[in-house]
Amino acid sequence: MKHQPFRGDPRPSHSHAYDKVAVIGAGSWGTALAATLARAGVATRIWGRDGEVVDTINRRSENARHLPTIALPPRLRAVHDLSSALQGAEAALIVVPSGSIRTVARQVAEHAPKGIPIAVCAKGIEAETGLLMTQVAEEELPGHVVGCVSGPTFARETAMGHPTAATVAFPFAYADRLRPDDSPAARLAMSLSTESFRAYVSDDLVGVEIGGAVKNVIAIACGMMTGAGFAENTRAALITRGLDEMKSLAEALGGRRETVTGLSGIGDLTLTCSSPTSRNMALGMQLGQRVPREQCFDGKPVVVEGEANARSVTDLARRLSVEMPICEAVRAILHDGADLGTTFAALWARPIEAEPKAMDLSFSHPASDSAIQQFAERFS
Repeated sequence: MKHQPFRGDPRPSHSHAYDKVAVIGAGSWGTALAATLARAGVATRIWGRDGEVVDTINRRSENARHLPTIALPPRLRAVHDLSSALQGAEAALIVVPSGSIRTVARQVAEHAPKGIPIAVCAKGIEAETGLLMTQVAEEELPGHVVGCVSGPTFARETAMGHPTAATVAFPFAYADRLRPDDSPAARLAMSLSTESFRAYVSDDLVGVEIGGAVKNVIAIACGMMTGAGFAENTRAALITRGLDEMKSLAEALGGRRETVTGLSGIGDLTLTCSSPTSRNMALGMQLGQRVPREQCFDGKPVVVEGEANARSVTDLARRLSVEMPICEAVRAILHDGADLGTTFAALWARPIEAEPKAMDLSFSHPASDSAIQQFAERFS
């Protein structure tokens, strides 16, 4: 008999939310997730490094630095001590920039209750190792099952209660498949679900995480072309072909293409590539307008995850022999000093290919010279 993939019971089951969850990181996304948990009735403590941010959350129920004017649930408590945040927690979310995941996970390991599930809510690939964020956390958190939360989510809209959906992904052990309602993924999804926040469950961490890492790079590309004056056709082409790059890398690592067409893949990609609310898109737009990198964001030191991702994603793709021409173009511009116009001209003038990879066709572009000339004139 042909093996059937695990689908769970088609009837709704009754998973139970966690009673107490710690959120490690009081930036905009950490605060939005903590507010969502608190509104769902979960006893939530959020840890922050900045004493002023912690104090403002407790005194005014507002994170004035990262989410100004948004009222937070009064029951949400902020702490400056990591052990206090984690004391008695049944689960934890680590919500810090990708470059800080290893350090913070190591600190969490010292205080987290034994064996609690921990979800990483950062998107990227570690530059030195090529590891996904959950893999980085797993190295620092032995004895804990590590998952992630990802999807098309702007923090401010989430905190304001706009209808939002995201994916909660964890490994499914044998026991989890027998009782999926007791799995960490299901219980955390229940903990996050409110009248406005809808969580989905996945067991494909690779597919979910690759979507979150690659979309940042594609968003910079979309921003560059938008800033240069191109419009919707160009952005749609970059999103669609960027999705194909995302699928190819996920598959090479054992992820599923189906996952990449979900919330954490095409959903997040579409959101991030469609609005300057995304710092990745905003950076690209400024670069497309020929603003020097050091002058972008009015010279403020804004962290843009896609900058580091452009290098780490393409390093990993090269190691796996996966072609990612859009990501390579962004890397060349950001890190190798390549000219923006010349680089995108070369991208558009690449050989004509079949969209179904199985056809395995390639022809010289008949208008490559004029394509290069058009881009040169546009960016001159």
